[in-house]
Amino acid sequence: MQIGVPKEIKDQEFRVGLSPSSVRIISDQGHLVYVESGAGIGAGFDDAEYQNSGAIIVKNAEMVWKQEMVVKVKEPLPAEYLHLQARGILFTYLHLAADRLLTNRLIESGINAIAYETVELADGRLPLLTPMSIIAGRLAVQFGARYLEKQQGGRGVLLGGVPGVASGEVVILGGGVVGTEAAKIAVGMGAQVTILDINVERLVYLENLFGSRVKLLYSNSTQIESVVPKADLLIGGVLVPGRRAPILVSRELVRQMRKGSVIVDVAVDQGGCIETLRVTSHSHPTYVEEGVVHCGVPNMPGAVPWTATQALNNSTLPYVLKLAKRGLEALTDDPALAKGLNVKSYRLVHPAVKEAFPDI
Repeated sequence: MQIGVPKEIKDQEFRVGLSPSSVRIISDQGHLVYVESGAGIGAGFDDAEYQNSGAIIVKNAEMVWKQEMVVKVKEPLPAEYLHLQARGILFTYLHLAADRLLTNRLIESGINAIAYETVELADGRLPLLTPMSIIAGRLAVQFGARYLEKQQGGRGVLLGGVPGVASGEVVILGGGVVGTEAAKIAVGMGAQVTILDINVERLVYLENLFGSRVKLLYSNSTQIESVVPKADLLIGGVLVPGRRAPILVSRELVRQMRKGSVIVDVAVDQGGCIETLRVTSHSHPTYVEEGVVHCGVPNMPGAVPWTATQALNNSTLPYVLKLAKRGLEALTDDPALAKGLNVKSYRLVHPAVKEAFPDI
């Protein structure tokens, strides 16, 4: 198969769909990999490394997008819509439930779009979302700690505190991968941490993991309303696979938070779970609403592209190889990969995304 790897054009998105080591493995199996010149520079991989791994370097995105399968990191942006090829395969993060325009364009193009975030194992695990969720969860606390600094518009709170001065309060909505990883970093920094989740079994797991270092609460409106106003840092880590994230924190509740507190919503690429949250970017990561600093960067792992690209490739490569060998027939042999299919031959096929757009 002929595989294309374009350079990401999202704001400060430095990750790349395939690393040189992945290209070598794919090339050794007889496939051709076309990499847009400069695609890996931001992640620390130059064109020479790709050539030495067997890639064919091309100077423009159009040539890359003409291949049988395109492997990316982030969803196509409007400037890339004209490149979408009928009957081709697109393998990348899509998050369609929060993006009607992209959903329509993919359907109209006739491309077969497989989303990393909806590839799902029999036990419910999301193997291609997990590595980026780990990174995003850890970064959420790093970002939040920085934006709490007075010079960044925050309250001037040190999350870990100092002897004689209370440490900061971190409230995490969702005890999944994002929430767990965020808690690890926040606890390590010495913050007071509260996690809310609706899954009792998950709360038991978290108790075994953190013991008394983290306060664990069953998530409902009463509990959320009691803890959010006290938070110095509020992290949104809610995930409903394939669906738009539910709004858990209202504008009125945000208004009750202390001025200069910080919200980092990792669920932003699925619509966000906080009413006042809107999409931001690495170039302009924050804004102030109701006196609270908001951060809604949808591609947070793009801040650490060397780590993130390799972590993503470790998980995506086996699926890329299956698709390269058998094309869409690979979906019949792999139920997990089949669940990743969002759009097929001019039709929206993923059940959760269809629920988000019942009129499409």
